[in-house]
Formats: sequence, C-alpha cells, structure tokens
Amino acid sequence: MENDRATDMKDKKIYLSSPTMNGHEMRYIKEAFDANWVAPLGKNVDEFESEMAAYTGSGHAAALSAGTAALHLAVKLAGVGPGDVVFSSSLTFAATCNPVTYEQGKLVFIDSEADTWNMSPDALEEGFKKYPQAKAVILAHLYGTPAKLDEILAVCGRHGAVLIEDAAEALGSSYKGKKCGSFGAYGILSFNGNKIITTSGGGMLLSAQKEAVEKARFWATQAREPARHYEHKEIGYNYRMSNIVAGIGRGQMRTLDAYKEKKQEIYRQYKEALANIPGISMNPLNPDGEANNWLSCLTLNQDLVRAGVTPLTLLEALERENIESRPIWKPMNLQPVYGGHDFIRTESRNGVSVGEDIYRRGLCLPSDIKNTDGDMERIIETIRKTVREASGR
Repeated sequence: MENDRATDMKDKKIYLSSPTMNGHEMRYIKEAFDANWVAPLGKNVDEFESEMAAYTGSGHAAALSAGTAALHLAVKLAGVGPGDVVFSSSLTFAATCNPVTYEQGKLVFIDSEADTWNMSPDALEEGFKKYPQAKAVILAHLYGTPAKLDEILAVCGRHGAVLIEDAAEALGSSYKGKKCGSFGAYGILSFNGNKIITTSGGGMLLSAQKEAVEKARFWATQAREPARHYEHKEIGYNYRMSNIVAGIGRGQMRTLDAYKEKKQEIYRQYKEALANIPGISMNPLNPDGEANNWLSCLTLNQDLVRAGVTPLTLLEALERENIESRPIWKPMNLQPVYGGHDFIRTESRNGVSVGEDIYRRGLCLPSDIKNTDGDMERIIETIRKTVREASGR
C-alpha cells in the first residue's frame, strides 16, 4: 500500500497555477439560473463590480470579458490615438501593450529595475527626455509584486502623462497600504483561469472617475445609445461580463485573502528551502508593499549557468516529474512582432538589459494554491537534485 501511495504521488500532476474553486460560486450561479438571468449584465455583475471597487478602494469598476478588454478601454479613455506615444513595461505579457496597437498608438518599451523587476523609474524618465509628448504609461505589476509607485507617479506627474496600472497579476497586492490597481487614472484586473481568483475568464476596469467607468460600460455594450431602436454614434465592443461569470467571481471573492495567504506561504517555503543552494535567488519583493506572490520565481546566477544549470534544464527536469513550470515572460522588446519599436533600457551587471537578464536566468515555479507540503517537497527536491547533478555541487 505504501509503495502504491508513493507511486500515486509521483504520478500526480503539479500545476503552475490552476483554478481553485471554493464552493461558494454555485450559490450565485444558482441565483442567476433561478432568475433566468444568464445573459450579460444582471445582479451578479452589479454586485461583483461593487465588491471589487470596495476591496481595491478604486471607487468604481466595470466588469468585462477579459483583462485585455479592460486595457483596451483604458487606452481609449486615456485618449490614445494614431501616432500617440505610450510607454509600456517591457517585461510583461503581450496583453499589457497590444491594446495600444489596436488604437494605432506608438509603443515605446521601458526596461525593468532589478529591485522589483518592474518598470524602472529612471528609464521612464529617460523615455520622457526622448519623447516629451508621450501621452500615457502602462505599468505592469510583475508576478504580483508592486512597482515603485511613488517614483513612477512622480515621473508621470511631472510630464502630464496618464498612468494605466496593469494589475492583472496583482489583485490583493498593495503598496504602502493601498491596493494595486487604484493608483493610476485607470487600473485593470484579470480573472483568467491561472490568476489568484478566476471567473474562468473576464476582467475589470477600475477608476476613481465615475464618468470614465460609465463611458467604458457604454463602449463595452456596443456603444448603443438610449433609444427604442438600435442607435450608434460611436464604435462599440462586445466586452461586458455575463451574469453567470460574475457569479463565479462573487463566490471567489469570499476566499481571495485566504488564497493570497497561501500564495505568500508558497513563496516563503521556496525562499527558505532554496536559500541553501548557492546560486539560486527568489524574485525580489518591494519592501514598501505587500505582494500577493501570484507566481514565485527563481533566478540562477552566472556561475550556475556556466556550470550547465539553466532555466531550461530545471524546466525539463520538473517536466519529467510531471511538474509544470514556465519561463519568465520574454520581454516585449525581444518579441518579433515588436522588433522595430524603441526600447529604453537599463543595463544589468551581465551586460544586457535588466529584463533580458531576468528572462535568460529566470523560471516561474509551481505556485498552485492547492500545493500540499508533499508537493512542495517534491518540487524542491527535484530542483536540488538537478542542480547537484548538473553542477556537481
């Protein structure tokens, strides 16, 4: 029996960050079904918006079909049009910056700083020296770690630029006691299946400006004018969240803080266990904030890389043990689709940009809320063994 149990544990798939249902979701879904209100809009949408606005302290919120939809509407609200310069974090997922291209804006990518892996305030200031007319800044809080918001806000304020916070990975994270997503003129959240809470998809636009959120809702509902017939004076989008999806979100909100605590515990376990392996470091946190630790990540120093221990080495070793991991986001300035765009860089100690250096030496570790102590031991031991065998240490 013990051997069978050990075999089952070895065969168990460990995920990077899979959806975690808490059981509360069905109450709100059932309410929607009982009322036969399953289409877009309805009580669950209204309540989910109110609850999220209150939780984040943003003031107002619009529930949408995806975080990308929220980013698109934020870009439109910022007034970005053809040829307008927009600065974007480079070390991020493509959804952060793609909406600028939808509106035919001119993207300029800003490198990271090593302290938090987020947008460098110094590089952003350099960007404004080169492009003083830049209209907006899109800042991503990478892997749930708050950026240096005081510095970023000061730079944006000096140059009259609109700050859009991509807090897709940072729901529940805070900076100096204030929730991420509530600092910029507009903030966005994602409820994709791998996020800290999920609605299976979906996103949210946040803002202190009531009129801006009302405008976003209007655009998101096909920009239909209040007339008996179908009247349209502007181009609109089918971006609103359904009442069923919002019901899942309301249920997930019940355990958001508990999920955050579990993510933080996973990070602490990795940090303590991997501290004994020379050459491995965990992703840095901002001492002025609280990260939700959506994904825990490691980096390998150059000595380990030269010895043959690379992120790919670890990824493949974990994969052989049925454990999912993932490379760090490939910076947008290195993506073929954005190859011709300008990039304001900060140089790492390794002679490349900070973002590229993190990408080359980093790996996202399994950070699933359902990870057991046994799962964590299995992951950590696989890392230890791989380093030991590859480097002879």
